[in-house]
Parts: sequence; structure tokens; C-alpha cells
Amino acid sequence: MDPFTSVTGPAAPLMAQNVDTDVIIPIRRLSDYGRDELGPYAFESWRYLPDGAENPEFLLNQEPWSGAPILLAGPNFGCGSSREGAVWALKCLGVRSVIAPSFGGIFFNNMFQNGMLPVVLPAETVEQFAEISRTEPGVPFTVDLERKVAVPPNGAPAPFEVDEMRRQGLLQGLDDLGLTLKRETEIAAFQSADAERRPWIYLP
Repeated sequence: MDPFTSVTGPAAPLMAQNVDTDVIIPIRRLSDYGRDELGPYAFESWRYLPDGAENPEFLLNQEPWSGAPILLAGPNFGCGSSREGAVWALKCLGVRSVIAPSFGGIFFNNMFQNGMLPVVLPAETVEQFAEISRTEPGVPFTVDLERKVAVPPNGAPAPFEVDEMRRQGLLQGLDDLGLTLKRETEIAAFQSADAERRPWIYLP
């Protein structure tokens, strides 16, 4: 997993509410394409016209938002089904962090497992960031996991909370399994001592 310390770049103000995982990636694409091949199909129903041409009205088809590493979103982003492919598709687009007032719970967890950072900030703060992006397209924002702040190009940094274990996992580029394996020595010591105390629960 790619480590995440901080990311700086344009923040695309895609402020729709209740963007579900089927909008982010249609289920039919997950049966035909691998996790690194989903970028062209992210937001497919919004991104393309019926004839297959790019929709010029869709924000992420416009410069400087195409390839923006930070996405600003409305409440309940990533709701709906539990498909991890929605996170894979966003990552293929170059998104490393999504800032929103709230997220779908499984989508939120899946972001951490794929080296991406979901940031929860008050709705008014996200809207302020979006307004800056709209009026000054392309100005750089920074999401700094080490300091736990989202920094607009002007104005005070906005602090955010993040579970410390998940924070350490992102900083080190480790998912849950990787974090567990870092404690392999402790686990082996526990198992050895436990096998002496309760040998009957261990297979010969």
C-alpha cells in the first residue's frame, strides 16, 4: 500500500450529496476489469454522454479538476453497496483524499485499506473550501496527515480527527494485516505461553 503523509494539489468541488458507490463505479465494470483498470469507468454515468463522448459539463472532465488529488464532496459520500471497487476507481483517477461532512461507513473503511485518506470536516468548512476552489480554480490545498490538518490556500488550517492506528497505517503504508504482522513477535510469544497453559486447544 502506498504510504500517505500529505498531498497537495487542486481540490475538485464535487459537492453532490449521497453519491453512492454505483455512481462511482458501475457494478458491471467490476466483473470485466482489474483494480488498476477502473479509472476510465469512474463516474461513468456522469462522465460520458450517450454517444460515449466526454460530458463537458462534468466537473472532473474540466481543467484543472481532471486528475485532482483531492475531492470535496457533500454528505454521505460513498454510501450504498459495499464494493471496494469504488475506492479503486477513485484511486485510478488520481484521488488520494476525499473531504466531506460524512461518508458511507464501509467506503470510509475501504479508503484506509487502499492508502487513501477520508477527512471528515463540518459541512460549512467543506463548502468554504469548495467556494475557494470555484472562485480560484486550481489553487493548491494540502491535506497533511502528520499534522492532521486540511490547509486551504488562504485561511486557517482545519484540524480533523483520525483513529491513531489508521493514521499510523497510512503513514507507514500498512493495511490492517500489515499492522498486525508488525507485532508478529508478540503474537508468537503469546501463542507459545498460551500453548503451555492450555495445550488442549492447539492441534498437535
